[in-house]
Amino acid sequence: MDVNIFAAVMLAAVLHSAWNGMVKKHKDKVISVSAIVFGHIPMAFIVMLFVPLPTLESVPYIILSAIIHQGYQVYLISAYKYGDLTKVYPVARGTGPVVATLISIALLGVLFSKFQIASIILISFGIILIGLLSESSQKNNKALFYSLITGFFIGMYSLADGYGARISLSPLSFLGWSFILNAMIFPFTLKLMNCSNVFSRVIKEAKVVFWVGGTLSYIVYAIIVWAFTKAPIPLVGALRESGIIFSIIIGILFLNEKISIHKVLSIILIFLGVVGLKIF
Repeated sequence: MDVNIFAAVMLAAVLHSAWNGMVKKHKDKVISVSAIVFGHIPMAFIVMLFVPLPTLESVPYIILSAIIHQGYQVYLISAYKYGDLTKVYPVARGTGPVVATLISIALLGVLFSKFQIASIILISFGIILIGLLSESSQKNNKALFYSLITGFFIGMYSLADGYGARISLSPLSFLGWSFILNAMIFPFTLKLMNCSNVFSRVIKEAKVVFWVGGTLSYIVYAIIVWAFTKAPIPLVGALRESGIIFSIIIGILFLNEKISIHKVLSIILIFLGVVGLKIF
């Protein structure tokens, strides 16, 4: 992978762990996830003032991305009902690159070297290991099920966003319209989940997550969508998920989480996968 793309995605991975830590720390995950979704809107509007409109050919991808994100958000929130973020999120994020890789090979005809596939597997397995080896996850099949479905949607929206951004001729414009449409649909999705007054609660209870977390999340995904247009989508997705290493460090240093042998093993596997993506 080109060094500039590699460096940009690694920066996104660090920033990703920062806003993820904000979501993780908030007591109500419905509110914190919603704060991120709605928090994309200010940056989206600002950026779209300075970029051209996306092409008409990319509009179906914008709609598809917003719809897939509904599934991702619903199943992520549902997973939180049965397991906490430290158990749910690693399984979901680790599954996403695997799904994107399998679909790319089986349906889209994308070719990867055996070393690239091995690197993706190392990163994904290292991330999933964090959630699977926790005692609560082993006893909670529902949390595991919802986490795996969430990972499926992550892989799907990565492909939709990657291909959509490529034909949009303006990745930032594509991202802005996708995020705005997602935020417009999401209140109806929350209504179906019997979650009411969410936006007002976000403003009252999660202002920092809305403004800071939403902005960081937008910047992170802007970098990733740009990278999707420059390198194979599964490779970028796997490299982005390596940010879980920084999430572990943040959890240990600031959220009073304990270090464990399986977390150390996970870090080693993810690191080897990252090195593999850079070399091959």
